[in-house]
Amino acid sequence: MNVELERVIRLQRLDSAAQDASRRLADEAEREKAFDERLDTARARLAAAKQRQAENQEARRAIEKDLAVQQGRLSKFREQAMAVKTNQEYHAIQKEMSYAQGEVQTLEEKILERMLEADEINAEAKAADANLAAEQKAVETDRRAMSDEYTELKAALDRIAGERAALAATVDERVLRTFEGIARRRNGIGVAEARDGICTICHVRLRPQVFNNVLANNEIIQCDICNRILYHVPRPLATPPQTVGKQSS
Repeated sequence: MNVELERVIRLQRLDSAAQDASRRLADEAEREKAFDERLDTARARLAAAKQRQAENQEARRAIEKDLAVQQGRLSKFREQAMAVKTNQEYHAIQKEMSYAQGEVQTLEEKILERMLEADEINAEAKAADANLAAEQKAVETDRRAMSDEYTELKAALDRIAGERAALAATVDERVLRTFEGIARRRNGIGVAEARDGICTICHVRLRPQVFNNVLANNEIIQCDICNRILYHVPRPLATPPQTVGKQSS
């Protein structure tokens, strides 16, 4: 392969690695935001469960208060029933007692419903609390991993910058200027593989003579459309199948 072509391919690999590392570093703020959102979601779930607990307890206290009132009325009617002197008064008190007993039963059923509901809410709150603890632990682990990755990426960028500078110093000035000019205009990609007669970046079919010249990898050739420097990766030769000879008797 042409020496200058080989060098710009290596430059491209270094530039692509640097771009990837830079993107990962730029994504740090979004990843941190995602961590906060995970914790906010877990906290909101727990807060909602606790709010339901408070509402359930408040509703139950209100029902218990009404129940105490009805029980007090029922007790009062029973005392009055002991002192009545006429059947008319007795039947009137019995009617009031029956109504109060019905109210007591209804309220007791409502309290039971609230108690059963409380069991479900308490289970939800317990699960939400456990989920928040798990998320906090997971986010802490992920943040440590991101911090370690950040350190590694910064070190990688420094290493790549050093390698690139040393390599660029060995590239022919004209070729380097061509490569870097293309890369600036083409999203950091200054070289492209030509495969099956096509530029694999812009996907345009190359002229047959151009592709034939690229196959040799002996010179700097640019795509007619995207202007990227072209190279070719030879396909490995297929290994012929082994034949098994007949054993002689």
